[in-house]
Amino acid sequence: MMRREAMLDVMRVPRASKAPPCALAAMLLPLLLAGCESFNPTPTPVPVVSESIALLYQRPAERALINGLRAYEDGSFVRAEQAFRTALLQQLRDRRDTATAHKYLAFIACAFNRLAECEQQFRNAFAADPNFLLTDAEIGHPIWGPVYRQVSSGQATR
Repeated sequence: MMRREAMLDVMRVPRASKAPPCALAAMLLPLLLAGCESFNPTPTPVPVVSESIALLYQRPAERALINGLRAYEDGSFVRAEQAFRTALLQQLRDRRDTATAHKYLAFIACAFNRLAECEQQFRNAFAADPNFLLTDAEIGHPIWGPVYRQVSSGQATR
């Protein structure tokens, strides 16, 4: 029969180093942690939860914005302008919606040759949402594209 000490010696993992166990662990810890980082996948972004259009339509400001967009698409620019102004007066909850209302007011002002108002509406859009951008097609528009480019270049220097 094996003595107890001999049995424990057999069960021990042989060490290549005479360093105390704490020192060995301290040397290996950074390597282990660095290895974990390289295998850790990028976390999946959390999807943005949006509200129901029906719920949004129950809010007066958001309803006015939706009605303004509809009127604009129908070519009823006077009605659209009134709806966008109403939406702003009733204080839209989302800064992006506020910027959108100002954007369409800028489009209408430019289309009716009210260039100073157009410029101010683009400034208001940037004030509401610093990340405000037009699409490439909107930027390329011959009437409001130059005004937007002028205002947005001024925003970049701030």
